[in-house]
This record gives sequence, C-alpha cells and structure tokens, in this order.
Amino acid sequence: MTRVLVVDDSPVDRKLAGGILEKHPQLNVEYAANGVEAMEHIARQTPELVVTDLQMPEMNGLELVGAVRSRYPLVPVVLMTAHGSEDIAVQALAEGAASYVPKSALARDLLDTVDNVLAIARADRRHERLMRCLAASESMFVLENDPTLIPPLVDLLQEQISRLRLCDETGRIRVGIALEEALRNALYHGNLEITADELREASSELMQTGRPNVIDKRRHEAPYADRRIHLRAKITPDEAVYVIRDEGGGFNPRDIPDPTDPASLERESGRGLVLMRTFMDQVSFNDRGTEITLIKHREIEEGLAH
Repeated sequence: MTRVLVVDDSPVDRKLAGGILEKHPQLNVEYAANGVEAMEHIARQTPELVVTDLQMPEMNGLELVGAVRSRYPLVPVVLMTAHGSEDIAVQALAEGAASYVPKSALARDLLDTVDNVLAIARADRRHERLMRCLAASESMFVLENDPTLIPPLVDLLQEQISRLRLCDETGRIRVGIALEEALRNALYHGNLEITADELREASSELMQTGRPNVIDKRRHEAPYADRRIHLRAKITPDEAVYVIRDEGGGFNPRDIPDPTDPASLERESGRGLVLMRTFMDQVSFNDRGTEITLIKHREIEEGLAH
C-alpha cells in the first residue's frame, strides 16, 4: 500500500480529499490538521506523497512545502488550491511543490494528479553504478501517437539528469512533470488536434463506458495517424535542453495567457504551461507553435554532487 498524507485544517475538506483518495485500492490515506502536525507525522512514518491545503494555522502550505523539501526531498507535495490563494500557490510551486489541483476540481483531477506524481517519483534507478560514469547525454526520439510511450520516456530522461547530478530528487520529479505535460500537449493538442474540452470528455467517456473515443479514432485516421512527436534531449552537468516538436497545425504562441498570472491556476486550460514555466528555467515556442524548448540549469553545487 502507498501511504499518502492529507493535510488540511478544515475537517470537511480533509474528509472530501481523503474520501476521493480512499477510492484508490492501492492508497492508504492518513491525515493531519496543519503543517506542524504533518511534520510530526512524517517524522514518525514517512509517506510517499503529501497532499496539502495552502491556508492553514501554525504552518501553512507554503511553509510545509519548504520543510518537506528540506528534510524529506524524496517526498513530493501536491497542493490543493482554493480561490484567493493563487499568489501563495505560485510561490509554493516555485519553491518545490510537485503539482496542484484546484479545490473546485478535486473530484475530477485529484486521483489522476496523485497517480501521475507517484509514478514519476518512483522512476527506475537501476544501473546506478554504471550510469554514474555518464559525462553527457544527447538523444533523439520519434514517437508515434501512443500515450503509453510517454511515461517510460520521461523515466529515461529523468534517469539521465539524476546520473549527471543536475538537480536534487525534487528537481528531478519537477522536470519529469514538465516533460510529461509538454509531451501530452504535443500528442493531444498538437498531433491529434483535440481541444481541452474534448480531452476531458474523452477521459470521462473512457472511464464510464470503456468504449473508443475521439482519441482512439484520431490515432487511426488521416491525417492524424501519420504524425509523429520529435524529441531532442541534450543533457550535460550544467544544463538539460529538451526540444519537443509535433506535426500538427500549430497555434499562435502570442495568444497564450500569461502563465505567471496567479489567476492561471484557476483556469481549466493552460495548467500544463503553468507547471512547465514554474519547473523549468526557460520555456519558449517557435513561431508556428509546433515546437517547444525547455531548459533546466544545474541546481546542485559541485561539492554536493557526490
């Protein structure tokens, strides 16, 4: 069983979030009423993930993110954001939170977000001794429109930045989340030209009926079926550069709302770009909107790398 700690000073909200997570047969949900109680709980028995509210007495969610990252860097933190807490949520993401879910969308998004963060946090660490000899890595991938290829590719890229000591464990997880968001955008919105509303409807339809939906249909019909996702990765001890290109119709990057605006956290669309811009040091598009470049600079001091 995977232990998840839910932290919220509101008994109603704790029960709501915990009830959603308890539906997952592999999750063991535990509770804390504030950040101080959460840290005491973690010290006794460390969970694999923390889900926390932002506005709490004694130690708020932002302070809890900092404390967990400092003392338990292997434990990712997912924020539950309420309307009016956008500013502190942006700061918490910048300081180490792995992801966020608006409280207005808990029923729809919390389980998927927790599953995704846990999967990325458990990236395979095999071949550790051999990979410590790696001095630099440059690779290119051409992916068909198969969403099952994205998680193993992200795992591989995360392993490379770990071996080159580019960032700590929290940074590795955050780079993985940014890459997954970029690859999913290239697949669904780029190659398959599926809107955010259509994607939500397709996910809901698949869960409820198991029948083929717009994603499955477009993966096998022209012109979408022949399109590919191209990824170039160059990773050195100083930085990681990822260039992801789709073969879709593109868009005008100037039409993207400002992802640094705290109001972006409450928008149903654009969540992926908020995470990418928060977790990576540089994010840019080409003029056609078919290619995104993500750059992560070295976080770990040389003396701490060994």
